[in-house]
Amino acid sequence: MHTEKTDLPENIAGLKVAIVHDWLTNYGGAERVVEEFCRIFPNAPVYTTVYNAKNMESIFPKEKVVTSFMQNIPGIMKLYTKLLHLMPRAFESFDLSSFDIVLSSSSSCAKGVLTNADTLHFSYVHTPMRYAWDLYHEYMGSTGLITRMAMKRLLPKIRQWDALTGLRVDHFMANSTITGKRIKKIYRRDAQVVFPPVNTDFFTPGTDKVEDFYLILSRFVPYKRIDIAIKACNSLKRNLIIIGNGSQKKELKSIAGKTITFTGRLNDEETRNYYRRCRAFLFPGYEDFGITPLEAMACGRPVIAYGKGGALDTVMPGETGILFPDQTVKSLTKAIEIFEDSTFDTRKIRRHAEKFSSERFRSEIIEIISGKMA
Repeated sequence: MHTEKTDLPENIAGLKVAIVHDWLTNYGGAERVVEEFCRIFPNAPVYTTVYNAKNMESIFPKEKVVTSFMQNIPGIMKLYTKLLHLMPRAFESFDLSSFDIVLSSSSSCAKGVLTNADTLHFSYVHTPMRYAWDLYHEYMGSTGLITRMAMKRLLPKIRQWDALTGLRVDHFMANSTITGKRIKKIYRRDAQVVFPPVNTDFFTPGTDKVEDFYLILSRFVPYKRIDIAIKACNSLKRNLIIIGNGSQKKELKSIAGKTITFTGRLNDEETRNYYRRCRAFLFPGYEDFGITPLEAMACGRPVIAYGKGGALDTVMPGETGILFPDQTVKSLTKAIEIFEDSTFDTRKIRRHAEKFSSERFRSEIIEIISGKMA
């Protein structure tokens, strides 16, 4: 948690602020957003369902975190993602009546907190819960029989609750254009797009020469579509380095040829070193935004991405990378071949990434909150 003094407009400088987040268990893109919220409002407590002090205390000290009753469930750190049915009650249990501003970070149920008439609730939405809405059938097709039966029974009620809680938010912010469209479709509300923060101070171009390999940094889960990148690089006999881990590890390794290397999880410095040296960063998944392509671009490297979702907000075709139209091996293979016949300017790519800096993010959030409070 950051406690440095933040310069705020007079109309919000003295107000009581609460920050709400789905869960604080591992550090990722959503938690980076919450970290920036805490930089803006260093005295604000963070309300969340469950909190893993071992992983998160260095960023979010436990004295600043307020957890729900779910924190006391035995084995909760392994169970919380399976306890969706408890989350609406968990968020509604928080008493936020003493706060002037509530700032929620939501990809699940966090936006469902209850606030009174004198409190303004700003919700930064990473995505409406995709397993309940636009990815429902995909999730159903990838789970076992027992889980499918439970989801069929639970999700209609969750969907109703989620749609209802769209009325509880005073002002929506979306992390991308596609998320804004989902908010409009599901909640019938407008949302202002504020792109997530990228640590452009840390991710910078290096002095090492670019090497002959492509790069992926990702969790190993089906919707990331790492499989088509592996198959494309197998076919082209191109070197591909894959950073990360996850449930698909065994399956992905089984289809990988001799030119594919798995590193496991790496720290930030090691990851930055790969970003700086890669030929290009591959991004074959359909994401709501996607921080990793911008980290690669901040290091001056181009991106080859599936041309849908958040990539449309971040990749400039022909200037910072290549977009491929179909989520298939053939389409990605063709994009790699086009890329290899193209040239890209490292400095131009870096300048583009700087538009997504953490400082820019904080300024936009402050401007929106101050404007609405006025």
